[in-house]
Amino acid sequence: MPEKRQYPPTIRLRRLAAELCRLRAAAQLTREDVAERTSINAVTLYRIEKARARPQKRTLAALLDLYEASETQRSDLMTIQNSPSDQGWLRPYHSELPEEYTAYIGFEAEARTVRNYESLFIPGLAQTEEYAYAVVKGVLPMASQREVEQRVQARMERQALLVKEQPLRLWAIVDEAAIRREVGGLKVMRAQARHLLRLMEEPHITFQVIPFDKGAHAGMPSSFVHLDFPDPADPELVCVDTSAGDLFLESEAEIRRYMLMFEHLQAVAVGPNDSADLLIKLAAASE
Repeated sequence: MPEKRQYPPTIRLRRLAAELCRLRAAAQLTREDVAERTSINAVTLYRIEKARARPQKRTLAALLDLYEASETQRSDLMTIQNSPSDQGWLRPYHSELPEEYTAYIGFEAEARTVRNYESLFIPGLAQTEEYAYAVVKGVLPMASQREVEQRVQARMERQALLVKEQPLRLWAIVDEAAIRREVGGLKVMRAQARHLLRLMEEPHITFQVIPFDKGAHAGMPSSFVHLDFPDPADPELVCVDTSAGDLFLESEAEIRRYMLMFEHLQAVAVGPNDSADLLIKLAAASE
């Protein structure tokens, strides 16, 4: 019998984990200290603090007692613990996608703002279906037709976030290589450039290009996404694209480092108007 898939934590569960870590640190206790003073072992506490497990009510109560949490903190965290797991973004076929990808889809679905830097690709939220198909087919040459179609379908469904009542705010920066590489051929790239130009007319979407003549820049080693969420209490998140898979970063130092990097890339890139001019020229040149 196949093992039941464990879906990624929700934003609320991540907030609960972050608050428990903060309260333990404020109480100047190690996980081993907590294990000695309660019936909670260190491994269980580690899983709770990494948002890999939802604590039982009695476990959470014991932790809050030990940490001498205030009534407000206790009420807020108990409310989170009692809230149902909201996985409304899941689709039946998502169980066949890589776990890192379903994790990212879930976080993105709950985000307020996505800041995305890409060195070689058009960001997924801004891809046309034809471009997305060519990308997936090229990057995953061993994937089956079904796997390619599922990846493309997931990518297209994600774009609904940009047109909902309170749309996701997207700030995308790409290296010029991303708009010049002929993914899928000239016709596909022409349509992709025009699609980007339409998206750039929306007030909640910003698109910038870093021209080749800017030389070396901080974004060259890897692509990344920074996400923040509607509730300031929800911890920000950075997703880094690596050859070994997506890496999720959550520490304050890591978040600050990538935000500074994104600000640097904003300064290096040409502005939205000049970026639009570059896209217009590329679309015209491919006629």
